[in-house]
Amino acid sequence: MTVLIGKILWLAGLVCWCAIRYVPYRRSRRIATVIERDRDREWVLMLISFLGMILVPLVFAATGEPRFADYAATAPQIALGAVLCAAAMWVFWRTHKELGRNWSATLEVRERHELVTTGIYGSVRHPMYAGYWLWMAAQALLLANWIAGPVGIVAFAIHFFMRIGREEEMLRQRFGDAYGAYAARTSRIIPRVY
Repeated sequence: MTVLIGKILWLAGLVCWCAIRYVPYRRSRRIATVIERDRDREWVLMLISFLGMILVPLVFAATGEPRFADYAATAPQIALGAVLCAAAMWVFWRTHKELGRNWSATLEVRERHELVTTGIYGSVRHPMYAGYWLWMAAQALLLANWIAGPVGIVAFAIHFFMRIGREEEMLRQRFGDAYGAYAARTSRIIPRVY
């Protein structure tokens, strides 16, 4: 029963994530001209993320495959996964709300792009990535399978470490000293740690 509950909670998190991103995604397709974009690299990273964060877990949630990697989930594990998932969704909601028209699904800088440094961005430069780390930890706990659970952590780690440096460089080029000062007083992911 705990395995089924974990799958249902993971699926609820996925639906919530899609709902949070729907309006910003639709709006971002109609906004100002893109000045700089790293299209090819972004598509590869998005594909890796999709496979590990959505496709493999979705196949497991729907079919139970790969069954050979199943393990027995515990109630405290599922409860912790639910808490992390809820925290991730709250972080996603806050970041999308505070970014407003500055949000995009891919790494790009637009004509009217503004540097957001308030709210959740006041202490962390990349809270959306923090939300993804929380969500992938939740996935690892909610999906009682040694492949479907942790594959999201691996996929997002690849995405994160191949993207973060390029993203910060683009922001430095666009916002100059303002971004440098912002970076000096904030952490990347965890307030006052990293």
